[in-house]
Amino acid sequence: MSRPAPARFVAVIDIGKTNAKLALVDLETFSEIAVRTRPNKQLSGVPYPHADTEGIWEFVCKSLAELNQKTPIEAICCTTHGATAALVSSSGELALPVLDYEYSGPDECDNEYGLLRPEFSQSLTPPLPGGLNLGKQLFWQEQQFPAEFLRTKWILPYPQYWGFRLSGVVASEISSIGCHTDLWNFRTNQFSDLVSSQGWEEKFAPLRQANEVLGPIKQTLAQELGLNEHIPVHVGIHDSNASLLPHLIGEKAPFAVVSTGTWVVVCAPGGNLKNLDPTRDSYANIDVFGQTVPSARFMGGREFTNLIGAKVCDPDLDTIKHVLKCSWMLLPSLSQGSGPFPELHSRMSVAREEMSKPAYQAVVSLYLAMMTNECLDLAGALGDIIIEGPFVKNDLFLQLLQAASGRRVLAQKSNRTGTSIGAALLTKNPMGVLPPATSEKVSDRLQTELSAYAQKWRLATKEALNKIL
Repeated sequence: MSRPAPARFVAVIDIGKTNAKLALVDLETFSEIAVRTRPNKQLSGVPYPHADTEGIWEFVCKSLAELNQKTPIEAICCTTHGATAALVSSSGELALPVLDYEYSGPDECDNEYGLLRPEFSQSLTPPLPGGLNLGKQLFWQEQQFPAEFLRTKWILPYPQYWGFRLSGVVASEISSIGCHTDLWNFRTNQFSDLVSSQGWEEKFAPLRQANEVLGPIKQTLAQELGLNEHIPVHVGIHDSNASLLPHLIGEKAPFAVVSTGTWVVVCAPGGNLKNLDPTRDSYANIDVFGQTVPSARFMGGREFTNLIGAKVCDPDLDTIKHVLKCSWMLLPSLSQGSGPFPELHSRMSVAREEMSKPAYQAVVSLYLAMMTNECLDLAGALGDIIIEGPFVKNDLFLQLLQAASGRRVLAQKSNRTGTSIGAALLTKNPMGVLPPATSEKVSDRLQTELSAYAQKWRLATKEALNKIL
């Protein structure tokens, strides 16, 4: 299909681990002008915990129809979380449900899979629990459900699965294939030895650029939803890479982007790959231009929600000073098996009952900042640190990160970046130019106290590590 005229109003289907979202993006103002969301709850039961794909599909269709009534949609693009693929039969139906990557079932095959997985120097993929390594996830499904796996015609990365449902056209795309999957050889820019040894290569659809057009929306679907039947559906992108794209267009490497959501993901264009440590959840992504991007992450958004809940209680300056003076700390790690300290068990330096809720929130924010700084070090990050997502509103997080890293931290509080804007940019031809986003410099208030706190936190964490070595 030939590329159509550039669209202005782009519907972005954005499926995160916690929420599914459909945003209508105006590419003249680089803003979300309408948004629909729903919780992305996993389904339990047979044959394993899995994504509610039909519930998501119903939500997507309803949202497309509603948003199109007010502002005609001109293009569609999909972006999703990683570590997920859909096994699609020749009939176009799922051969197996889309596995929840947090399910521990794939760990059953760790020993056998460990003999097959590529070396870190080839895949730049650390061994991760559950289904976080997509290669292990596929291996386990093949072992446990051989008949269903045999019926699988296509292994589609999750963004491309939704593109397939919209257009009927299959594709693979590098930002999902190359994200801690064991499926990509970073040295040769080809599928890894695992893919060839398992005979999976023929099940992967052809690799296409994220900004290419798969095809027009299915005619019957367009008629059902009241959409223009010529709306192009683009190949789509992994969500962390979607967040990174506006910065790749607007910034000059080296720099680091910290995307905060369910996961806190650090991407460091121009960073040092030598710092990557496969035992500490650091790895490489591939951006939409095919460049290797050192990365690291931990489940910071999930941890904050689990500890604080929906009702936040921001600490005032006196509370923060008291926490720093007393050196109250939350030490790693809350999420076991992932993040920069996967083997440590979290502990508080003071009983939770002794702290007010604002003080406790301050301690949690300080923990998140220090964990993020560890991720920056692992990714070999250089230059400015750009924060986007919910944590841009957390001033204490920003201030400690700046003090601990010794580099400038910029809070990206405009809506000209982020997952939805990045995905929508894929429909532009060419993808730039992006107007400069508004970044706020972070205050250096309490710099001395925060730097001292960071040093104490590092020392306490090092002592905890020494006890388990």
